[in-house]
Amino acid sequence: MNKIEKAQVEYEIFPTQFASIVICTADAEGRPNASYTPFVMDEEKNIYIYVSGLAAHTENIYANPQVSVLFIEDEAKTKQIFARRRLSFNCDATLMARDTPHWLAIAEEFQARFGEIIDMLRSLPDFRIFQLTPKNGRFVIGFGAAYQINGDNLSQLSQITSS
Repeated sequence: MNKIEKAQVEYEIFPTQFASIVICTADAEGRPNASYTPFVMDEEKNIYIYVSGLAAHTENIYANPQVSVLFIEDEAKTKQIFARRRLSFNCDATLMARDTPHWLAIAEEFQARFGEIIDMLRSLPDFRIFQLTPKNGRFVIGFGAAYQINGDNLSQLSQITSS
């Protein structure tokens, strides 16, 4: 297996190791906000977040639906703090209409993954599900091992080389 094939296998497995992601949103004036949220991901790499309407990041998504997400290796597990393995996506956020078949299917995925807390969240009117659709991304495994992810094919990595 060559270097790109090994990276490809790691890329497919990497997000499955996480229950939450770091998200970065910006308000209407462009001021950034970093936060986190639990998520589920589908086969097309769409990311779904179940968030409170009272949260700053939710208000920001309404004002500016471009969201950056980050999956990052635990500091305690990394071999080199300057080269933590990480996967980031630039996404467009879309509010899912509540109680539609797609919303219900995603809510069930949250239930299966996170348990009875989802029953409580489903009863709260301010909680909503957003679909984050990746447009492009980057997967970094270490020094000199960075890969671009193109929105035309989110399943395919291409190595970034110095120019």
